[in-house]
Amino acid sequence: MLITAIILITSALVFYTLGVWAEKIQGTLKTSHVILFFIGLFFDTTGTLTMEAIAKSQQISMATAGFNLHSFTGLAAILLMLVHALWALWVLQKKDLSKNKTFHKFSLLVWCIWLIPFFSGAISKMM
Repeated sequence: MLITAIILITSALVFYTLGVWAEKIQGTLKTSHVILFFIGLFFDTTGTLTMEAIAKSQQISMATAGFNLHSFTGLAAILLMLVHALWALWVLQKKDLSKNKTFHKFSLLVWCIWLIPFFSGAISKMM
């Protein structure tokens, strides 16, 4: 199950990064970017739930592991990714060019926040 979780989280990194940076480079929000945001969110959520199942199977609970920086930023990142993807959908539907052109600033912020639990989880498991 650990390999599955790693593949899922890495897939989240790939799809979400592609969406964020394609939007940034192209300078405008497109439907393809929103699709990549949602795919990244799906893989991140599924990977996180898989890791939670692994922890439960090893009888590691929040009470014993504690609610640490990784847990907090991981939850915040998933919620921000959801808000980000929904807001992107809203911006596309409104067809507001000014919001569309500046949306990448929010995308980059969410992506940077998302990297915190990604790397903290990877580093903590390596040590």
